[in-house]
Amino acid sequence: MGRRREGLSVAREIDGLEEKLALCRQSMEEVDLKLRREKLSPEGRKSLERERNLLMTKADNYEKELSVLRKENRKNAALAVAMALLIALIYACWTM
Repeated sequence: MGRRREGLSVAREIDGLEEKLALCRQSMEEVDLKLRREKLSPEGRKSLERERNLLMTKADNYEKELSVLRKENRKNAALAVAMALLIALIYACWTM
């Protein structure tokens, strides 16, 4: 989770993770569909179940990382608003 890419804003990181999460969920749905509809050998079924478990773990990690990034994004937005208010206050005091 602590892997910040240099030069990317938090919003872009969130967008990228949301895309990865969507692809991961799509892959999980495809694996689930195969598990339900296809006649599989026991080895094939185990392989698909392992793949589904890996995809679920990956999706959980993406969701946790998204949660952290969204929290950081909220903090950044609050800081920007506070700075804008401070600048407005200084401007108002200066012009009076």
